[in-house]
Amino acid sequence: MKVLFDCHLPFMLAHGGMQIQIEQTRAALERLGVEVEPLRWWDATQSGDVLHHFNRIPTHLQRLAQERGMKVVMSAFMSGLGARPAWKRRLQKLVLRAARPVAPRRLRDQFGWDSYRLLDAIIAMTPYEASLLTGIHNAPPSRVHVVPNGVEEVFLKSRPAPRGKWLVCMASIIELKRVLELAQMAVRAETPVWIIGKAHSDADDYTRSFLEYARQNSKLVRYEGPISDRERLAGIYREARGFVLLSQWESLSLSALEAAACRCPLLLSDLTWARDAFKDSAAYCPVNGSLADSAAVLRRFYENAPNLEPPPLPLSWTEVAAQIKVVYESILKQS
Repeated sequence: MKVLFDCHLPFMLAHGGMQIQIEQTRAALERLGVEVEPLRWWDATQSGDVLHHFNRIPTHLQRLAQERGMKVVMSAFMSGLGARPAWKRRLQKLVLRAARPVAPRRLRDQFGWDSYRLLDAIIAMTPYEASLLTGIHNAPPSRVHVVPNGVEEVFLKSRPAPRGKWLVCMASIIELKRVLELAQMAVRAETPVWIIGKAHSDADDYTRSFLEYARQNSKLVRYEGPISDRERLAGIYREARGFVLLSQWESLSLSALEAAACRCPLLLSDLTWARDAFKDSAAYCPVNGSLADSAAVLRRFYENAPNLEPPPLPLSWTEVAAQIKVVYESILKQS
């Protein structure tokens, strides 16, 4: 079995969770004996049995691959759609249901409306995202498989350590992750928070505002940039009083899973992906609450964190890859 991985976003332009997911999935599949290569657009001699595309695949690319006899799998990211209010999701469902049957093929291809129906398999990270794929995008339920993200062994095998005073947040310094808002909550609640992450650009207004605010409030807001040493990061999770991620939306946060692997109490945005993944084993903060209300939630979490039960252990990447391999094998048996 030979699998070709494809992704629409070059890693050099936007490091993030998708890159980690792709790299770790590829490495774990290779440990299980699956041959994996990046799709080489310039190589006319390249061949494969399965094309696995991460995020929405262009419909014309999917059709070309299937016409050549390849099976096509898509790892879906429904974070933006999943975070919309229920009425907006219902409206989108009604619009798509009305437009799809009468829209010309060029329009359907442009918006990728047929991709979900024609794929050989779709991988969703949570049952909630699977319901969005089938309920809104009309994907056949038999082709949708729920496979969560995994965690590296360095986190799963990390050793317990005494908890310190800092809450920790591992996130890119972008508006989506709401790190400036978290810093403001921490100052309001007099709660120390350590934010770890890379700024996509030091030139944008949001990043500059965050850096200036962190500098002015350094006693409560700690920021030193990204940490690439995974063993050190596991140690930070082990020593943190708790983990906080209050982003506007996510698919299934890798940093939250890493913190869970290190038995760190979690405070997450009160969104369906988080409750789907962690249920009652995490604390939740409303996304659109006032600064005062959110700060109060943060303070309660800080005070209660030492007595909270740790979240359940996530899967390793090898366990995740084993489930994905089963998906590949099942579609290759189909005519």
